[in-house]
Amino acid sequence: MRAETCALRLASGSTSTCSNSALVKTSWRTVELEYGGRPLSKTTRLAVGLVLALGLLTWAAWALVHRTTQGWFEKDINLRTQLAFTGANRSLTQHWNNSAELTDVLSELARDERIMAAAACSGSFELLAKTRDYPAVFSCRGLGEQMRTVGGELGQLGATHELPGGDVHVSAMPLGAGADSMGFIVLVHDLSFLNRREATAQRFLLGAFALLAAAASALTFLATRWSFRRWSEELRSELGGRTSLRPEFRPLIGDVRALVERVISEREAEQESGDWTPARLKQTLQRHLHGERVVVVANREPYIHERVPDGEPRVVHPASGLVTALEPVMRACSGVWVAHGSGSADRDTVDAHDRVLVPPGEESYAIRRVWLTEAEETGYYYGFANEGLWPLCHIAHTRPVFRADDFAQYQAANRKFVDAVCEEVDSDDPIILVQDYHLALAPRMIRERLPRATVLTFWHVPWPNAERFGICPYRKEILEGLLGSSILGFHTPAHCNNFFDSVDRFLESRIDRENAGVVRGGHRTFVRPYPISVEWPVHWLADLPPASECRRRVRVELGLGEDALIGVGVDRLDYTKGVEERLLAVERMLEAHPEYRGRFSFIQVAAPSRTVLERYRLLNEAVVALAERINERFGTEGYRPIVLLREHHEPPRVFELYRAADLAYVSSLHDGMNLVAKEFVAAREDEAGVLVLSQFTGAAQEMPEALLVNPYDIEQASVALAAALSMTPDEQRQRMRALRRYVAEFNVYRWAGRMLVDAARLRRRQRVRLAFESVDEAAE
Repeated sequence: MRAETCALRLASGSTSTCSNSALVKTSWRTVELEYGGRPLSKTTRLAVGLVLALGLLTWAAWALVHRTTQGWFEKDINLRTQLAFTGANRSLTQHWNNSAELTDVLSELARDERIMAAAACSGSFELLAKTRDYPAVFSCRGLGEQMRTVGGELGQLGATHELPGGDVHVSAMPLGAGADSMGFIVLVHDLSFLNRREATAQRFLLGAFALLAAAASALTFLATRWSFRRWSEELRSELGGRTSLRPEFRPLIGDVRALVERVISEREAEQESGDWTPARLKQTLQRHLHGERVVVVANREPYIHERVPDGEPRVVHPASGLVTALEPVMRACSGVWVAHGSGSADRDTVDAHDRVLVPPGEESYAIRRVWLTEAEETGYYYGFANEGLWPLCHIAHTRPVFRADDFAQYQAANRKFVDAVCEEVDSDDPIILVQDYHLALAPRMIRERLPRATVLTFWHVPWPNAERFGICPYRKEILEGLLGSSILGFHTPAHCNNFFDSVDRFLESRIDRENAGVVRGGHRTFVRPYPISVEWPVHWLADLPPASECRRRVRVELGLGEDALIGVGVDRLDYTKGVEERLLAVERMLEAHPEYRGRFSFIQVAAPSRTVLERYRLLNEAVVALAERINERFGTEGYRPIVLLREHHEPPRVFELYRAADLAYVSSLHDGMNLVAKEFVAAREDEAGVLVLSQFTGAAQEMPEALLVNPYDIEQASVALAAALSMTPDEQRQRMRALRRYVAEFNVYRWAGRMLVDAARLRRRQRVRLAFESVDEAAE
């Protein structure tokens, strides 16, 4: 597996084998690996640290002792040499020219237990006499040359030498001075006693180190155990309502209680086990919210009725990640979906209250359609929402445009949606789910008309950093509108932090980061991450054949070879989706790997989007031109490397393409989550196929088994495409199995369940507060 799979979160439940270089990050980790990979306790780490520190101190002490004793012993030897020479000076002078007598004098000197040998050398550096054990390596000429000073006279010499039998110290002193010098005497001292003393000192220090290490480890273990037990008892005492003896614990109590509450709430939401399904979501709604009707308000409707020549209106499913996520939730929970009626036959299919039951034939919930004038749609949708907020929130290097007229239409359209919501609710404290950047002002408007409503707003796109958000002239209105929510959700914690920073910079408010909330004007808005997902299992798959049959059908329909390799990309034609970069990566891959020419075709589904805007028209032309150029370069008769499908495809057809593909490439330049990646994984029941995923999507944080790429790096992306095509079936299976396990567990029903459980908890708190307020009013 690749190195990044080592970072797979524990929640996904997958495992992978990593190299030692990827795992051994610190010395502590090295110790853990040597002991079977078991993590060391904090007490053990502290004890090991103390032992290592004591070992370092012992080593430093030994070096100091060795250096000091060496100096002492050398001074002692030099002093002994001076005393011996002074005592024997007269005898040496008297018998200097008599070799036999001189040898006897030298032998007398060598009787000292630390002097092992002696020699006498003439002024011409000739050997006159020596004792029996005198080492031949120390010649008179060699020593004399070392003793000779600049003026030609002989000086004293003292040096330590290493011999095969051990270390010795050689001392040489001249006999006489200047012109009267007769020669010099050499004394060789045995240093074995010094080595014996150093060994004794070393054993003593090691013994002391062992005792100190054992004592320190024992004391550390006992002290930490005692401290932990005492702290635990006092913390339990404080949590139990008794006064703590240690006031420093009091700031921690709020954190501990908040953590306990989060654990309990997670258990309530998940019931500790089991998969999230439509039935479970409905049960959760019944248990926590007593089956109250949910009202969703979004710009996009999940079912569009389009007029066709000479026939009944045709139902179209829009290409929208919002619809992909929310429509299964509404089928499970029922309720009302308030949306803009944008279809040419939408007015023909509603009742007197502008409602229509969907899905056709199932009719599990209602769509309440809102009608916008052409001026409102142009200013609100195409203008402020998609020329202003959309490029503002996406780092795709398109300049946002803000016009006062557009913002006026945006305000008017938001009021229309809120009017419809207020007509659809059936109580004064309804549950309302406001969706996405088209309706940023709606939460505050709803709060003003329904003060007790529980408003859950989910922002489906990234939230920019405060500096980038600050270029919006209407930043205050946007922030105030969103802070009308009870709960405001984003895909990732990073988007939550960016929102906090924006509020902190541009509004007077109190930010409670500890509890993830913003308080403004007495109202608290909780800001939480809720990573969105897809339904599991996907209901569109029920009528599709197996992957092999889907592959055969797609090859036949698109005129591909019987053994053709297929890549797929599915997007609205939007500049944030990186379609141009995707096609360039395919071109580079075919250029670098000619073996795939004639075999590999990339099918790009590009549903037209916002073609009223010039930026989108230019993108459409650029993508068509790029696809034609690549096909001209590498295509042959009967072979197209790029199959560009510039039309809307219904979900069954899209999932057929997912099942037929050998790889899917999601190359978004910036995306809040991107559900195409999760849809592809959900479609692959055969556990085959490879997902190549942009690192700039929210999904990349949750799907490390995909091949993560920088879509701007065409070379890197092309290498990833080639790696996907050459990946072994076994590795594909391992990666896809881990991805499917994660998407199955963290599906859209879990996403909705978490938000609804949080809403239920918030409603309980509000009702308790209102009950106390009513009691206080009665008492007064």
